Amino acid sequence: MTGRIATTTDRVATAANRLRLDYRAEAAALGAPPVPIIDAHAHINGPRAAAIWRGVCDLYGVERVYSQTQMAHAEAVKAVLGERVRFVAIPEYMEADRKRAFTTGFVERVAEWDERFGARMVKFWGAPRFVDFAEEAGLKASEVFRFDAPWRMRVAEEAVSRGMMLMVHVADPDTWFGAKYTVASRYGTKAAQYESLERLLGAFDVPCLGAHMGGWPEDLEFLAGLLERHPKLVLDTSATKWMVRELSRQPREELVAFLTRFSGRILFGSDVVTSDEHLEASDPDNQRFGAQLAAGECEAFDLYAGRYWAQRVMWETDYDGESPIADPDLAMVSPGEFDEMSAPRLVGKGLPRGMLGMLYRGACEGTLDAWYEGRGFGD
Repeated sequence: MTGRIATTTDRVATAANRLRLDYRAEAAALGAPPVPIIDAHAHINGPRAAAIWRGVCDLYGVERVYSQTQMAHAEAVKAVLGERVRFVAIPEYMEADRKRAFTTGFVERVAEWDERFGARMVKFWGAPRFVDFAEEAGLKASEVFRFDAPWRMRVAEEAVSRGMMLMVHVADPDTWFGAKYTVASRYGTKAAQYESLERLLGAFDVPCLGAHMGGWPEDLEFLAGLLERHPKLVLDTSATKWMVRELSRQPREELVAFLTRFSGRILFGSDVVTSDEHLEASDPDNQRFGAQLAAGECEAFDLYAGRYWAQRVMWETDYDGESPIADPDLAMVSPGEFDEMSAPRLVGKGLPRGMLGMLYRGACEGTLDAWYEGRGFGD
């Protein structure tokens, strides 16, 4: 289908809806996806926000989610979403004692996520800025930063002993290495981020989900090599702003060839972050879980809906125009050319229906669903 914009609103433009789209009307214009979508990567927190997100999913055809939910919110989120949500084990990022949260506390949380919520996957966050995070928590980066660091390995051992697979956030956008991680002696080069990851993948014979297209959507050739070396590695398309910016730049024929070559190993993900704090007036000093990104139900709805709109339009249509989602990375790299409300070009790839079915659902059914349900991974 074509990717025309159907309707706009008279509301003030926001970072989540800079084109003032009517995301409800846009969902109707897109129609139902070829298959109900499984979102392999989101962060659903807060019962009120979860209910708004559920309404977005009903509009955009998202049937189920694998969520990295804060444990304090898990029961409430489950009450709202029921069988639509499956949980991923994560540490307590908000715990006051961050040193404990990423060491003994994380080991304990893995057990609790398993026993109380049936989690079958554990998430390791390995962005380069974790070096700063660790030091602020009183930890030596060498203890927790690398994917094969002692505490990472201990958590992985506990998780694998309980039948869990792994999930990793490795590296960060090229833009961040160009503007934020410029001290390679501290943060490492982008390529260096993958050295400890490959050691982790070699140490455990379980599947692993690489978030955000394995951290390198800018380089499909590199990802192809990584996937070839590790047959139990799968990737998701989460971090929508990042994916829109970088996958739109990829020539369609090259992206289609990549998806064809690794059919069944590329999963749809949004990286939507919901929070009940989105339903209150924004506090500019509150940086927790995207709380500053929306203020009120309308803005929260747009924040969540925009991610699904952008990805469905990119994958399904021939749209060629600006993204409705502001991308601050542009101004970070070229401040004289862009500002905080600038957005990249979004180029629709118009994937064939069968390829969409595999991306949106089939790949997750054969990998994450299979693992959570005790079936053969990759079948």
